[in-house]
Amino acid sequence: MKKMSMVAITLVLLGGGSALAGSHGQVTYNDHIKPMMEQQCFACHGESSPSIEEFDADQKKYTTMMVGPRMTTYQELVHFVNGDDAGAIMRRLDDGKNTPTGKPGNMNIYLGDSAEARIKNLDLFKSWVGHWTLKRQAELTAEDHELFQIMEKR
Repeated sequence: MKKMSMVAITLVLLGGGSALAGSHGQVTYNDHIKPMMEQQCFACHGESSPSIEEFDADQKKYTTMMVGPRMTTYQELVHFVNGDDAGAIMRRLDDGKNTPTGKPGNMNIYLGDSAEARIKNLDLFKSWVGHWTLKRQAELTAEDHELFQIMEKR
């Protein structure tokens, strides 16, 4: 029993107990973000969802259907972090602590079934992005783009 406790303590001290990152301390799309999104987001942003181009062409139709643009691959998701729609996902997932009104983004509620789950998943997403900003594409500087971490895999 004593030996097992020492192993558990050693794992925690070495980072093996971290809920946010893998064994190397880095949050990646493949290991962390995609599994969370499969549980929390793919019902509306999954394989059957329209591409961003299709969604943009008829937003009213898709929002009425409660369907958002597809975000099932690393490339599709990066589009909303550091691509043409940079910052969009951060604005929608934000908990309101980064806004003057304190109002959370419209997708924050879908990050989990409880406040605790939403906080955990938002923290995970923030760790992956690395540079949490609510700026729109036109407002982002070269420095902003460089600060995004968004690793696909280790």
